[in-house]
Amino acid sequence: MLTPWGETLNTDAPLPEYPRPQLVRDSYLSLNGPWGYAITRTAQRPVQADGTIIVPFSPESELSGVGHTLQPDEYLWYIRTFRLPEGFNVGRVLLHFGAVDQTATVWCNGVEVAAHAGGYLPFTAELTNVLREENTLMVCVRDQTDTVPMARGKQRLKPGGIWYRPQSGIWQTVWLESVPREYIRSLRLTPRPDEGVVEVRVEGSGHCTLSLGKRKFGFPAGSTVRVPVDNPVLWTPENPALYPFRVKMGEDEVYSYFAMRTCTVERDAAGVMRLCLNGKPYFQNGVLDQGYWSDGLYTPPSDEAMIYDIETAKKMGFNMLRKHMKVEPDRWYYHCDRLGMLVWQDMPCGGGKYHFPIITAPLVTGVSLDDSRYALFGRASSAGRVQFMQELGDMVKTLYNHPSIVLWVPFNEGWGQFDSRTAVELIESIDKTRPVDPASGWHDQGFGAFKSLHVYFRRYNHRPDKLGRAVILTEFGGYTHRVVNHAAAGRAFGYKSCRTREKLTTALRRLYWGQIQPAIARGLAAAVYTQLTDVETELNGLITYDRRALKLEPEVVRALITPQEGENDGE
Repeated sequence: MLTPWGETLNTDAPLPEYPRPQLVRDSYLSLNGPWGYAITRTAQRPVQADGTIIVPFSPESELSGVGHTLQPDEYLWYIRTFRLPEGFNVGRVLLHFGAVDQTATVWCNGVEVAAHAGGYLPFTAELTNVLREENTLMVCVRDQTDTVPMARGKQRLKPGGIWYRPQSGIWQTVWLESVPREYIRSLRLTPRPDEGVVEVRVEGSGHCTLSLGKRKFGFPAGSTVRVPVDNPVLWTPENPALYPFRVKMGEDEVYSYFAMRTCTVERDAAGVMRLCLNGKPYFQNGVLDQGYWSDGLYTPPSDEAMIYDIETAKKMGFNMLRKHMKVEPDRWYYHCDRLGMLVWQDMPCGGGKYHFPIITAPLVTGVSLDDSRYALFGRASSAGRVQFMQELGDMVKTLYNHPSIVLWVPFNEGWGQFDSRTAVELIESIDKTRPVDPASGWHDQGFGAFKSLHVYFRRYNHRPDKLGRAVILTEFGGYTHRVVNHAAAGRAFGYKSCRTREKLTTALRRLYWGQIQPAIARGLAAAVYTQLTDVETELNGLITYDRRALKLEPEVVRALITPQEGENDGE
């Protein structure tokens, strides 16, 4: 099924926008578009391409033009040539990959320039010393999906229900830039609105000059400068104020932005633990967002498509998206930053085979097990555990600067959960500015800021946490409604079937007015409805998989989910 944006896709230059909005340079050459590809059973390089693939869409997706599911014993090869524009090289030439699933080896002109493991985060190769007048890139990808313990999110070789088709290969933008010999490698931005400053750290070597409005501040790279922000305008979903600035270091100059906001867990006037935004209780009314597309699968078909999802969620009255089991392209977070959408960021799950009693039975029994019992949780592989912690830390570092992200979620429903206390300590060693939900759903280890609940198949009755933590309903609802001609074939998966729009409206009214809204007054700090869009045969979205139909108009959803004083339409 094609989305409206997939239908009009320019296959010669898909997703042409600058891919890294918080570290922008004038130098940019996109390599998205047609590449040659081949699929082999051995690691021997193919003699010729099998055909053409449209990068950055995975071969499993319709928009790639391939339609092949990469198997664990197969190798996926990419090849393309390029020439640099005259004057492009100003010192170094860097090749960037937004994300490649799961492992990749990269050659330029026959020389290996990069090897990377992990399907969700960016990596870079320097090409400077191997460049010619005409250059050939080759990438070899292995993706063994759920047959290895690496992070995989919702991907499964045998999909169904809440598990989806696997993706492989390049699925985010590939691009080139040129930088001086000494260049700004990264920025770290930490707002301190209570102190009227933003802390800025530049990774590099040399003297830096930061320009904010008409003011300039000098400092050495590698140190943290506290830049004053007079009368700071606080960032909120209602007023997503961003501060643009630029940093110059020697011959290098980058453009970026920050926002002034805090996200904490504090007691309200009644002594109840609440999620707070800028020091004030702020109910986070969210929706689960898987980030899948009917034509691009992991890859959104366009920038406008990403904006559509975020803006539609806002129009429906949601102020938060829980990004579930996926890390998005950087531009998605940029749009959340500028449009004003809070984000809870999941770490994609991994591990070995999951045991049904561990990941499903707690929905009914409520029993939590010790997550140091590795074999029970599919975490027998010590190498897999090390890899997960490495990727978790890298994800937090990569996304740290985005003001829209207000909470981290390392584990969900026991899917490959292990040593959650260690995972939280790792996150907090990198980021002390955001709270962490250690175990979303179940297998609570009895520590942290939250009692995190998933409630399906039964009524939600709010109870304070015995340990005095904030209570958050991190998944609920999941009501299905099939829209004819806009749904994948097969048996629909969901948690309650609504045959008509009217029945869906009534069910949501009873759910929110009868259960969620009364719970807010009693102490519920956040709620996440399942979910924003349909995905494959999981038809519990508020928007169809192809994004061509809304199951309910935004104003109807807004009226249903917005707290109504004096209303109680309980079951």
